[in-house]
Amino acid sequence: MPSADSANKWRGQRMNVKRAKTAGFCFGVKRAVETVYEQAKNSDAAPIYTYGPIIHNEEVVKDLENQGVIVLRTEQELEQLTEGTVIIRSHGVAKYIYEKLEKKKIQIVDATCPFVKKIHRIVSRESAAGKQIVIIGNPKHPEVEGIRGWAGEQVFVVETKEDAASLVLDSARAVCVVAQTTFNYNKFQDLVEIISKKSYDVSVLNTICGATRERQTEARSIAEEVDAMIVIGDKHSSNTQKLFEICKGACKDTYYIQTLDDLDLNQLGSVETVGITAGASTPNNIIEEVQNNVRIIF
Repeated sequence: MPSADSANKWRGQRMNVKRAKTAGFCFGVKRAVETVYEQAKNSDAAPIYTYGPIIHNEEVVKDLENQGVIVLRTEQELEQLTEGTVIIRSHGVAKYIYEKLEKKKIQIVDATCPFVKKIHRIVSRESAAGKQIVIIGNPKHPEVEGIRGWAGEQVFVVETKEDAASLVLDSARAVCVVAQTTFNYNKFQDLVEIISKKSYDVSVLNTICGATRERQTEARSIAEEVDAMIVIGDKHSSNTQKLFEICKGACKDTYYIQTLDDLDLNQLGSVETVGITAGASTPNNIIEEVQNNVRIIF
């Protein structure tokens, strides 16, 4: 929480705060979080688990743990289960995870984002048709790891221009390109252009979530108009990281915070306009707390 000294220092300064309309929970995240709370509320004695954090937000995960929900963080922990319900996280998981749970007769509640499930179906279908799969995204992100698990053996992940330039595929086989739903849209276009110049038989499916593109476009627009920009989201949130990159490119005084406690008003300096946006896994109460505090102080 900003100190009283900081508040007094800045109090009285004229401040225009612009909050992005697209900030906060997207459809898939909202659906996943509500699913877990509903399961926890209606659970009998059987334990409720999520395979990995249901979303990338520590505050939400902590609250769910207080409701009795247990986070399984490794496949080994999953293997040790003998009962209960496992909720599949919004990022989705590989096909074999479902098979493991079904074999163990563990109840599954699937909270995978519908847009991610669509990518699973695409890569499964295209791979079965003999195509090589290229996923544009972060290879270490759980969504991308899950997509890989539906794509057969000939699957490649491209994250950077260097990855795209060095990509070598079988020229005798067609290629299907998909994207992580939260990937930077402009970077996606740049990487697709590099891959397309390699003379492979390429079909490109832009699977970036429409809400992600709208969020990024609005964030850039606001960042171009303000003196300072605040981006709110968990440090592990891919879409928040992309928002920060975009905003930082348009406004040098851009700050990435998880909660109000991370906000250092001394960093803002003497500014007249502040923009606020937030990742798709940031609860509305955290956004409002930051927004209200900035308005009161300024």
